[in-house]
Amino acid sequence: MRSARLILVVVLAGFAGVYVAAGAVGAVAVFGLQCLFAFLRRTGPVLALLGAAAYAVTLGGGSVGLLGFLGGSLLVTRWWGLMPAVALSAAVIDHARRADPAGTLDATISTVLISLVVYGLIRLVERVDELHATRLALAAAAVGEERLRIAAELNDGLGRGLAAIIAGARTSLADPARAADVLGEVVATARGSLADARAAAANYRAMSLTPELTTARAMLDAAGVAVEVRAGHGEPLGPAGALLAAVLREAVTDVVRRGEARLCLIETDEPGATVTLRVTDDGRRTADGEGLSNLAQQVESGGGTLRSGLSPDGRHWIEAALPRPATRAAGPAPARARTLPDVSVVLLAAVLLGFSVKALLQLPPSHLWPAAVVLTVIVVMQLRAVSGRHMAALSVMAVLTYAPIPFFGAAWLGVPGFLAGPILLAFRRRVSVPLVAAVLASVAAVSWRLGLPLSVGVNYTLSALVTGLVMHGLLRLAAIVAELRAARESLARSAVVEERLRAARDLHDLLGHSLAAILLTCELARRLPEPRAQLAEIVAMAERAEHDLRSVSGEQRDLSLAAEADSAASTLATARVEVSVSLAHPPLPPEVETVLSAVLREAVTNVLRHSSARRCVISTEADGRSVRLRVRNDGARATGSRRGSSGIGNLTTRLATLDGRLTTGFDDGWFLLDAAVPYPGLDPARLGGDAHGVGAVAGV
Repeated sequence: MRSARLILVVVLAGFAGVYVAAGAVGAVAVFGLQCLFAFLRRTGPVLALLGAAAYAVTLGGGSVGLLGFLGGSLLVTRWWGLMPAVALSAAVIDHARRADPAGTLDATISTVLISLVVYGLIRLVERVDELHATRLALAAAAVGEERLRIAAELNDGLGRGLAAIIAGARTSLADPARAADVLGEVVATARGSLADARAAAANYRAMSLTPELTTARAMLDAAGVAVEVRAGHGEPLGPAGALLAAVLREAVTDVVRRGEARLCLIETDEPGATVTLRVTDDGRRTADGEGLSNLAQQVESGGGTLRSGLSPDGRHWIEAALPRPATRAAGPAPARARTLPDVSVVLLAAVLLGFSVKALLQLPPSHLWPAAVVLTVIVVMQLRAVSGRHMAALSVMAVLTYAPIPFFGAAWLGVPGFLAGPILLAFRRRVSVPLVAAVLASVAAVSWRLGLPLSVGVNYTLSALVTGLVMHGLLRLAAIVAELRAARESLARSAVVEERLRAARDLHDLLGHSLAAILLTCELARRLPEPRAQLAEIVAMAERAEHDLRSVSGEQRDLSLAAEADSAASTLATARVEVSVSLAHPPLPPEVETVLSAVLREAVTNVLRHSSARRCVISTEADGRSVRLRVRNDGARATGSRRGSSGIGNLTTRLATLDGRLTTGFDDGWFLLDAAVPYPGLDPARLGGDAHGVGAVAGV
C-alpha cells in the first residue's frame, strides 16, 4: 500500500531533518540506508551498513538519537536483543560528552523513542501489506466454510429425500405387488423434497437484495422500460432483505402491469441506521399506493415504513425504509487474528509517555505534578483520536497546549507537537496543513517572545513538526490497518453472500428442475399398470439429482448441453409435449455449456409449470459471433412475470457472467426464450463472473 510506505518515509525524513538542521549532514545517509532496509533489502549486510553509518555520524558529533534508527531496525530482526545495548551505548556516548545526567537521560529516551517509532511504523506497514495480500485467501476460506455448511444442511434433508426416492423406485421395480403403496410414499417424498429445495433457495436469496435487483432489471428490459439501478446498500441484509425484495417485486410488477412507464429508477441506500429502497417511474399520474397495504403492514411489523407519492416533476415513487442489520455476519465469521491496531495503541501510548517524560525533565520539581496531570489529560485525548475524529477532545488539547505556557515556559514548547498530529487526522488537507503551519508558527513566535536563541527556537519548531508527524503516522497507519481489516472482512462477507446466491440459483435451476421432473414421472407411474420404464427413469433422474445436489453444495460440475437436451426431451415427452430438438452449436468451453444447460433446464421447468404446452422447440446455433439457445413453446399465457419468480433473474445473472443476454417474449400464443453468449470471443480461463477471484475451494 503506497500511502503506508509514504507515511513511514515522511516520518523518517522528519527525524533525519532535525539532525541535519543541527549540523549532522551524515543523517541523510542514515535515512537512505534505513529506507533501503525497510523496503528493499532487510539483510544483515544492510543492517551492518546502517549501524556503521549511525555510529560514525554519532561519534562525529551528531546526536545519539540517530542510533534510534539502528535500534528500531534491530527490533524487526532476529537480533532484536541487541537493541538495549544500542540504547546503553547512546547513554555512554552522551555522558562522555557532557557531565549532565538529566541531559543524558533525555538523549537516551530520545534514542529509545525513535527506536520504538521506527519499529512500530515498519511493523504497521508490514501489517498493511499482509492484510492486502491475504484478502482473497480470507474470502476463499469464508466461502469454503459456507460451502461446508450448505452441504451439511442440504445433505441432511434433500440428500436423505433423494436416497429415499431411489430406494422406493428400486423396491417398486423389484416387487411390483407393492409398487402402488411404495410409489405413494415416493410421491410424498418427492413433493416434500421439492418444497424443501424451493424453501432453501428462498432462504439463501432472502439474505440479499441483489438477485431481486437483477430480476427487476430483466423484467423492465423485457417490457421495454428503460431502467437505471443505483445500489448503495451493503450485503447481507438479513430479514430486511426479504421485505425489501417483496416491495421491489411488487413495485416493478405494478410498473410492468400498467405498461405506461418509459423510465424507472431503482435506488438503495443506507442513511444512518436504516436501509432504504426507492422505486421511481414516469408511468403514473396519481399518488395512490394501491396493492401496497399488505406490504405496508409487513414492513411496519419489521420496524420500518413504506410510503408512496408523486415527485415535483410528476413521477411516482415508492420508498421503503427498514432498520439496518446490527451486524453483517454472513455465515461463520472469519477468524480474527490478533490485530495490530491494538499493538499500535500500546506503541502510541509508550511514545506519548516518552515524550511526556522528556517534557517533565525540563521542568523544576515544583512544576512536576501540575504538568504531569495536564500531560496525562493530553495523552488520553491523543489515544481517543485512534477511534475517530473527536472535536471536543481536540479543543481540550488545544487549550491544554497553550494555556500552561505562561506557567511552564520554554519547557512546554514540545507539547504543541502533540496537537499537530490529531489536526492532520481531523481535517482535510486544505484545512489541516494551514492549521499545522499555524501551530509551528506559534512555537516559533513563543520561542522568540521568551528570548530563546534562534537555533533553540528552530529546534523546538522542527521538534514540534516531527512530533506531529510521528503522532499522525502512528494514528493514520493504525486507521489504515483497521480500514483494511474491515474491507477484507467485508470482502469475505460479500463472497459468502455470493456463494449463498449461487446455491440458491443452483437449487432453483438445477435441483428444482430435477425434483419437478421426478415428481411428474412419479405421478405418471402411479397411473400406469406397468410402470417399469418410468421407475427406471425415476432412479436415473434421482441419481442425476444427487449429482446436482453435490454441485449445489460447491462441487463444481460441468453440464453437457446435449445431455440436458436429451433429458429435456424425455421429461417433456413424459408430460405428453411434442418436442423438436435441433442442436447446431460447435464445441463450447465448459462454462458456456454449463450456463446454457442451466438455461435449458429452467426453460423446460417453466414449460411444465406455467403453460398448457403441447409443442416445444429447442434449438441451438452459432453465427461466428455468438452461440444461441432458443426454446419456444405454445400454450403460453401472456400474464406478465410471476410474483416471486426467481428463474429469469437467476438466468440473467448466470448469462451476465459470460457477457451473455437473455430475452423473453410472447408471439401469438407462443412463449419465446432466447439466450445468447458471445463466441468465439470467450476466454475459457475466465473466472466466470467471480468478482472476488475466489473461485472454487479445493477439497470442499
